[in-house]
Amino acid sequence: MVDNKLNSPLDAEVFAAVAEIGSFSNAADFLGLSKSAVSRRVSALEGKLSVRLLERTTRHLRLTEAGQHYLAHSLLALEHLREAEASARLHSKEIVGTLKVLAPMSFGKLHVAPHMSGFLTTNPGLSVDLHLDDRKVNPHDLGCDLALQVGDLPESGLICRTLAPLGSIVCAAHSYIEKVSPVTVPADLIDHNCILFSYSDNKEDWQFKSELGQETVAVSGNFQVNNSEALCEAALQGLGIARLPTFIAGPYLKSGKLARLLAMHDMPSKTLYAVHGARRLLPKKIRVFIDYFSALYGPGRPYWETLDQTDLNKHETQ
Repeated sequence: MVDNKLNSPLDAEVFAAVAEIGSFSNAADFLGLSKSAVSRRVSALEGKLSVRLLERTTRHLRLTEAGQHYLAHSLLALEHLREAEASARLHSKEIVGTLKVLAPMSFGKLHVAPHMSGFLTTNPGLSVDLHLDDRKVNPHDLGCDLALQVGDLPESGLICRTLAPLGSIVCAAHSYIEKVSPVTVPADLIDHNCILFSYSDNKEDWQFKSELGQETVAVSGNFQVNNSEALCEAALQGLGIARLPTFIAGPYLKSGKLARLLAMHDMPSKTLYAVHGARRLLPKKIRVFIDYFSALYGPGRPYWETLDQTDLNKHETQ
C-alpha cells in the first residue's frame, strides 16, 4: 500500500492510491484531498501519458494493462523517493515528526505508556500516536510505523529486533491458597480452579519444565477472560490460580498480594519484538524509539522481574 507521507502528493502517488484502494472517494480521504481533485489528477496524468490507466464504471475501477505496468513502476519509484528523503533526514541532528506505534493492550498500558514522558522529553521534536491492540497484524495495515509484538517471529517481509523476554508464572492470592489443598507438583493443578486467558492458543494446557523434564497439565476453571489485567484481578480476589505474565504479576509478587506456585518449575517464555517495515534506511524516529525501550527493558532480566532473593523466598511456595 502506498502511503501519504509526502507533503504534496505526486500524480503517481494519487494514481497509486486510487488503484490500490479501488475507490476515488476513499483514496481522496486517505490523501486528504477532495474527490474531484483526485479525479482531475488521474485524468491529467492519463493525458500527460496519452494512455488510459483506469477503466471506470459506475461500480468498479479496473486497471488497464498500461495501468498495471505504470502502478508497479510508480510504487517502486515512490519507495525510492521515501528512502531518499529518509537518507537526507539522517544528516539532520533534529528528530521530528509523528511516530505511530502499535503495542499489546496490557503490556502497552503498563510498560510503554508510563515511559512516554521520559521518551518525549528526550526527543522533544517527536510526537507519539500509541495504538493498543492485542491483534498480531502487520503494523502498516493499521498505518503504524512500528509494532511491539509478542511470540513467534512475524512474517518475513518485516524486520524485527528483540526487546525483552516475557516469562510467565503460576500464582494465586493467599486467600485462595489458605483454603485449598497444596500445589506441590504441576499435576496438583487438576484439582484446582484455574483462571484461563481466552486468547491463549494453549489456555487449558499449561506447560512446565524442571530438572525432571517437561510436563503438560490439562487445567480447567469457572472463569476465562481475554485480558491479562482482568485475569490478574480475578486472581487477586481469590477466585483461583492464574498463569500470568511476569510483567503483570511482578509488582503483586513483590508486595505479597500474590504468591508464586511451583517455583521449581519453569513455564515457556515468549519474546517481545520491535517490528517495522523492511527498509534499508531506518528512519531516525523509529531507531530512537527502539533504542530507548531496548535500554529500558534490558539487557538481562527486565525491570519487572527484578525481585531480590529475599522477595523470592518470602513470596514463593513450592
